[in-house]
Amino acid sequence: MMDENGILFILSGPSGVGKGTVRKELFKRADDLAYSISMTTRERRAGEKDGVDYFYKTNEEFEQLIADNQLLEYAQFVNNYYGTPRKYVEDTLAAGKDVFLEIEVQGAMQVKENFPEGVFIFLFPPSLEELKTRITSRGTESQNAVLKRLKEARGEIEMMDAYDYVVVNDDVDHAVRKVQSIIQSEHCRRERIAKQYKRLLEDDEL
Repeated sequence: MMDENGILFILSGPSGVGKGTVRKELFKRADDLAYSISMTTRERRAGEKDGVDYFYKTNEEFEQLIADNQLLEYAQFVNNYYGTPRKYVEDTLAAGKDVFLEIEVQGAMQVKENFPEGVFIFLFPPSLEELKTRITSRGTESQNAVLKRLKEARGEIEMMDAYDYVVVNDDVDHAVRKVQSIIQSEHCRRERIAKQYKRLLEDDEL
């Protein structure tokens, strides 16, 4: 890879759209991406592991991290905090490795303010009815919570214009292949490699 620094890719979209499923399948196929595990204060779901799915923190611990400016982004969603450790992301990019973030829309907008050179990908549901089915099938939400998430989803979909790419998650395999294409395309952007090419020309004695 000619890029001196890695590229920060942000996958975001409404809750229930399948961000985690797409991310996990992507990482089965790509061994050159670093995943930055988010921190959260929400309760751990069945089967989830600390340090694998999320870093689980208390409200007090999380708020101290905010005060110490140790998060690249953070957001509150359905009364829980979510955030991304700042140092890990910056150090990994500086080492020349791509970083992939899977975060909620609120967090993505903060990253866009703090790190506008990132590549922002919006994962879109085939329909709101399908989104409702996916949320309900989890069996972890009350009816009121499902309705609140759907209301939030409508507002988040309206923020799609802030993203660089949109991928419809109607099929996981298709969605993953589209994300892979975006990653490949971003590495071919002229402005990302122009500096390296100019350096090669300057070093050429011919």
